[in-house]
Order: sequence, then C-alpha cells, then structure tokens
Amino acid sequence: MGKAHSPYQLPRLGTKREDTSSFLSARAQHGKQQLQKHKTNKPLRFGTWNVRTMCPGLVNLDPTKTKDIRKTAVIDRELERLQVDIAALQETRLPDCGSVKEKNYTFFWQGLSTNQPRLYGVGFAVHNRLVKAIHTPVAASERAISLRLNVKGGLLNIICVYAPTLAASAELEDKDRFYDSLQNVVNSFPVDEQLFILGDLNARIGSDHQSWPVCLGHHGIGNINDNGQRLLEFCSQNNMCVTNTFFSVKHRHRVSWCHPRSGHWHQLDFVLTRRQHINTVKITRTFHSADCDTDHALVISKVKILLRK
Repeated sequence: MGKAHSPYQLPRLGTKREDTSSFLSARAQHGKQQLQKHKTNKPLRFGTWNVRTMCPGLVNLDPTKTKDIRKTAVIDRELERLQVDIAALQETRLPDCGSVKEKNYTFFWQGLSTNQPRLYGVGFAVHNRLVKAIHTPVAASERAISLRLNVKGGLLNIICVYAPTLAASAELEDKDRFYDSLQNVVNSFPVDEQLFILGDLNARIGSDHQSWPVCLGHHGIGNINDNGQRLLEFCSQNNMCVTNTFFSVKHRHRVSWCHPRSGHWHQLDFVLTRRQHINTVKITRTFHSADCDTDHALVISKVKILLRK
C-alpha cells in the first residue's frame, strides 16, 4: 500500500531552494543505505511519460481510503520493470503540490489549486534509493517543475515540462508564456551544470539536420510544425539538442504517440540536453510495452552519470 504524505510546499522559482532533509528526514537513513547499494558507475535511466492522470485510487491524497487500483502503483510497477531511475511525468492532474511513496518510487507533483480545472500538471517519480540524493523539487507552474540531483563533481538538473498543444491560435499566448517560463527555469541553473529537459513538448520537429545541426541528429522523423519550430528555436538559443534524434533505432522506437484519427505515429515526447553533453547519453528510445492506460509511450534515456558517494 502506498504511503501518502501531507502536501509539501514546493518552492517557487526565484525562492531559495530548500534542503531535502526538511521533508525526507523520516526516511533519510533508509535512503542512504539504499543509495550505497546502488552501483555508482551504472548508467542512470531517465524517463518521460505522459500518464494521462495520476488521480485514480487517490482519495484526498490518502491511498488507505480507497479500494481502487492506484494509478501511482501501476506507474510504479512499470517504471521498476523497465529499471527507470527518475521519470518526468506529465498530465498528472493532481491538485496543488504533494508527494506519495509507493513500493519502489516516491511521486512528487505540481498542479493547479483544488478549485481550478486540472487539465495539466507535472511531476516526478524518483526511485526510493535515490530520494536522498535529490534536492526539493521546485515548481515554476503546472507545466514545469525541476529537481537537482547530487552527482560526482556537482549537480545535475532535470526539468519536467508539458507544453501546450498545437490546437488553436487562441493558445498562442499560452505558448509564449510556457516558453518564457521554461527559459526562466533554464536561466536559474549555471551554464556549466548538466541539464536535461524531459517532457511532452507537443511538437513535431522533423528531420532537417542540415538546418538545425546543433539541435538535431541524423535520425529525426516526419515534418516540422509550428510547435516544432518553437522548440528548435528554444534549443538553438540555449545550445541544446534533442537526444531522440541522435540514435539509429527502429521507427517504432522513435515514435511515442498515435494520432487517434489518422492512425499515424508521431514523436512528441523528448529528452533534451546541452549539446556539449550529448556524449553522456548512450541511447534514447521509446518503450511501448510500458502500460498505465495512457495514449503516450514511455521514452527512456540511458545516461552515463556518476552519483556522488
């Protein structure tokens, strides 16, 4: 049975980052022991997954008050099966901010307040053996949340994002606001620290490596759209690249979402990193076997990172 925690107050961007000991003290010693068991030379596996809600089975954020199957327990099982260390989760739809501990992972989330429509929401699933190694997640909005991981030589930063869809021109303001907010988060980290942005970017970036030599590898797919143009301009401005496009894998291992009407598969879920750090990424690919009643597939990057001892 999962263990719910009282919603912690996520610090907003621009506020002082808190130390994890304030809310992890109860399990700090256990986490330290588990972290010591983890092979520090083993590549970490970062995932991104649009889970299409984490609400089922959580009543008032207390798993003990329901007999329904908890969505977090299902996600927990699938992430453990595929050996994911940290997963960025989108469309969580849970209110406010909080955390819940399952068998293998602790889930953190940020959403809108309880009295507002909850269509978005972002969060992380952090393996319990690594919880001691992270800093308190920092919320920028219901579309962006970040955390910092203690690694050898310093800190590694991970941002989870859920971008607006292509849908309507009325959303242009939302898209501008999203990328402005994301830029602020990126600017909050030192440029020499390793950075990963994981999420459902709702963008088709195409395969034009010649036009975007820094941002795209040789293995992109399809054609670019307006959202893809925005994403690549953001990557170019920040010297970042889309790791999904740098590895020669089967077509089904590049795509992550199937259009419900056309039946065509697209690549919407991405793992971005600074261009100078692309060599730390061993592979990024889609895993269609992961199942939590969502229309998106899980995307995993294997990254050669040494944890701080």
